Amino acid sequence: MERNQIYIICGTEYQKMTEELLEESKLAALIGDRKKRIAIKPNLVSASDPSNGATTHREILAGIMEYLRRNGFQNLVLTEGSWVGEKTEDVFQACGYQEICEKYQVPFHDTQKDRGVSADCCGMELNICSSVREIDFLINVPVLKGHCQTKITCALKNMKGLIPNSEKRRFHSLGLHKPIAHLNTAIRQDFIVVDNICGDLDFEDGGNPVVMNRILAGRDPVLIDAYVCHMMHYKVSDVPYVELAGQLGVGCSDIAKADIRICGKNAGEQLPRSRKVVELADAVEEVESCSACYGCLLPALDRLKEEGLLEKLHEKICIGQGFRKKEGELGIGHCTKKFRCHLEGCPPLEGEIYDFLKNYILEHDR
Repeated sequence: MERNQIYIICGTEYQKMTEELLEESKLAALIGDRKKRIAIKPNLVSASDPSNGATTHREILAGIMEYLRRNGFQNLVLTEGSWVGEKTEDVFQACGYQEICEKYQVPFHDTQKDRGVSADCCGMELNICSSVREIDFLINVPVLKGHCQTKITCALKNMKGLIPNSEKRRFHSLGLHKPIAHLNTAIRQDFIVVDNICGDLDFEDGGNPVVMNRILAGRDPVLIDAYVCHMMHYKVSDVPYVELAGQLGVGCSDIAKADIRICGKNAGEQLPRSRKVVELADAVEEVESCSACYGCLLPALDRLKEEGLLEKLHEKICIGQGFRKKEGELGIGHCTKKFRCHLEGCPPLEGEIYDFLKNYILEHDR
């Protein structure tokens, strides 16, 4: 497989499809030495079954492990760290990964337990998990889905699972896009298998899965993300970290240079256009909020909108690290603890936010 190629396969036999993609891509030849330490990095954002649209399907991971074992690779590890506020071990169990790890005798490494190691990421100092330095070949297995702050999340942003929780919080104070791009100069993705089975096109924490039954594979994370922008009806310029990563030499952000190869009869249906996040964000004043906090707020707002309650809220909801030590009326999360009405939590859960805001709206609508 060449770096500018993206392979696509559609169907419902996910493990078989994955193995076919890897055979077609000649992954074994790309890896070479059977003694290399190979890390498989899924997306385990939160304790949500993959059918909910947030986490990597276990069948895809099983397909990767089966292929690698069959081709003589023994030194494998599944590695990931969930988002702030979740325990990776809980997410691991919720996604049903224990069975496949036991079947293929692949250990699981929780990067939340790693120490941070400073790395020069093309002129930007960032902390990455210590275990990253032990990886010889990294297979990234992100979920193609929407994101409440960056519009999309796929190959490049999935590397946030390989940084400590403290650094995940700092990324938001740095504006997300720049650190995501720079992080990818220090963590090399060697191969990408994209889970486009049923990702949520609005919220990275899932809840509104859009069934597409599609898997993609490629070698260039920038080109993969540029193509995902196209699939989700965005311009590449709408997602700044994609262009910036290209400028930093991580890969190519020009989708005109992509060589799309269809494995099978067709490339599947076009992704529907979705802009729910943009509509809901009008009710929020967000400054440097963590994804876990903001990602729980927006689905709660969506529930309130469906019930006709959101239109009765006339106060902006403040959220994010930028509100620390500041006062105000209505705030979500620990960073707004000085606000007159605030919901404690780091992060508070979606259900808690929904109940809190619903009670606030009903009290002020009398």
